[in-house]
Amino acid sequence: MTSEHKKSSVAALTLAAVGIVYGDIGTSPLYTLKTIFDPEHGLALNTPNLLGVISLIFWGLTMIVSLKYVTLVLRADNRGEGGVMALMALALNSVSKRSGWHGPLLLLGVFGATMFYGDSVVTPAISVLGAIEGLEVAAPALGQYVVPLTIIVLVSLYAVQRHGTAGIGRWFGPVMVLWFAALAVMGVVNIVEAPQILAALNPLNAFRFLLANGFLAFVALGAVVLAFTGAEALYADMGHFGKKPIRLAWFLVAFPALALNYLGQGALLINHPEAISNPFFNQLGGWSVYPLVLLSTMAAVIASQATISGTFSMTKQAIALGLLPRMRVAHTSESEIGQIYIPAVNWLQLVVVLIAVVGFGSSDDLAGAYGIAVTATMLSTTILTFFVTRYRWHLPLAVCFGATGFFIAMDIMLFSASTLKLLHGGFFPLLLGAVLLTVMLTWRTGRQLVFENLEKHAIPLEAFLESLFMAPPTRVFGTAIFLRGEGDGVPHALLHNLSHNKVLHERVVFITVNMLEEPWVPPEERVRITDLGHQCYQVNVHYGFKDEPDIPNVLGLCAEHGLAFEMMETSFFIARQTVISAPGSGMSSWRESLFVTMSRNARAAADYYQIPPNRVIELGTQVEI
Repeated sequence: MTSEHKKSSVAALTLAAVGIVYGDIGTSPLYTLKTIFDPEHGLALNTPNLLGVISLIFWGLTMIVSLKYVTLVLRADNRGEGGVMALMALALNSVSKRSGWHGPLLLLGVFGATMFYGDSVVTPAISVLGAIEGLEVAAPALGQYVVPLTIIVLVSLYAVQRHGTAGIGRWFGPVMVLWFAALAVMGVVNIVEAPQILAALNPLNAFRFLLANGFLAFVALGAVVLAFTGAEALYADMGHFGKKPIRLAWFLVAFPALALNYLGQGALLINHPEAISNPFFNQLGGWSVYPLVLLSTMAAVIASQATISGTFSMTKQAIALGLLPRMRVAHTSESEIGQIYIPAVNWLQLVVVLIAVVGFGSSDDLAGAYGIAVTATMLSTTILTFFVTRYRWHLPLAVCFGATGFFIAMDIMLFSASTLKLLHGGFFPLLLGAVLLTVMLTWRTGRQLVFENLEKHAIPLEAFLESLFMAPPTRVFGTAIFLRGEGDGVPHALLHNLSHNKVLHERVVFITVNMLEEPWVPPEERVRITDLGHQCYQVNVHYGFKDEPDIPNVLGLCAEHGLAFEMMETSFFIARQTVISAPGSGMSSWRESLFVTMSRNARAAADYYQIPPNRVIELGTQVEI
């Protein structure tokens, strides 16, 4: 690849990163200052407090986003992939399964993931509400239409998800560059009017603010954190864009524009404190409100799209890691493997987003919910990063504490401040997270119980084949493929076939799919074949949690190892498990019922592994838990 082509690729990826990665944090100026100085908080709107708050925001963006995420956390990649799930897998691989840390790290990672789901529900609601609330600035009488218009925009956004973003995605970058340019220009215009706001660049103003306001400053921190929402997205999207474009997009575009706009809003409020009702839309005067509403709505839709796509990606990873049942995953782009659509997740998320919009009704009321979701995810990420630096990179303990300890203290402080909003919206993402945590842990525990039951009654495969061929059954033409779980003995489907049909195909292949705690497995490392004798073979398949399971593709890879398949002469025998809840030492009865329900509604294995349906023979089997 030529250096010129590399430069253009980096430039294109940087432009795309501006659109997708920074859409969420880029829309934060819509509501942050308005929420901080909400009369309910009791914080006086005066110049010292404005300097202190803007200083906190500026240095928060510097410390949390620039230093923690862009500099430190982006280094903790899992074969190029980021996000709390990839980080959890990396941390789990850093400690042994027998380690006392394995269970807590799994729990922490799952908790962080559920908080990301909470974030992805609140982001579309608060971003679109915050954008359309600009109408109230132009004409207060239009306030009654804010919620209905928000609902229309969101329903339209979720309705087009099945078509993918390939068509409109190319506009995300240019629109967000225009958005950030508008933020910067508005900021500069207002800074010129009140240049004394530049004193906020001195961190001493932040400390003075905290000391002078005591508990009120602590309450304000819960709203200041709104300026950092979306920081997790830059880590989660690392696999799509790479570290360099994400870093360039932040330092060249997003960070300068955000810093200038927050300084500009602070300058505006020094001269015009009455603009606090909605400082963002008051920055340029009445003529600019309608164009800003249009531009901010587009920016909010792009921010929402990024979190929706992130939810689909996170769900796919959770399914692969055994935390959620199999679901239908549709690919919306032939060229981009990462562009997927999960119908069940899409419509469930829309329902919860609409509940948030109707239930809270304004971006101010949603702010408390947003803060808890964001700070909880941040805290989980920082703690997991400590374990990666210590047990994966084997850095000295002092270095690990030095690198992450400061950020953990900061995250705890921000999370604690956000919990003050627990009764004012903060319960919403925690309730949602608790439900998702219960579902994920129930599915994982249920699968473990099924595995233990099957293992208890398993017949060792090698011993079974040895005894079978002492008096072999009639062999018939063709190849029979049996899916066999990791650690299973003889597949139930094989026993049923022998029992009912009294025949065995001339070639028998057992396929075991192993999901690894890493994102990708190269094709050359994906297949391992063991010859069991008598034309019987064991094929072990290894996938990463971002790989696309595809058994026909695996059969093609087997040909390279000397085991070729003719699809029209191949039959797949699959045991469809019916899980039955039985009294005993499993989970509590309600969790067993939940697991049974999920199990019965899970996507069929043949469909999930993309096996041609006309080549599948399903045989039922019951499993008690």
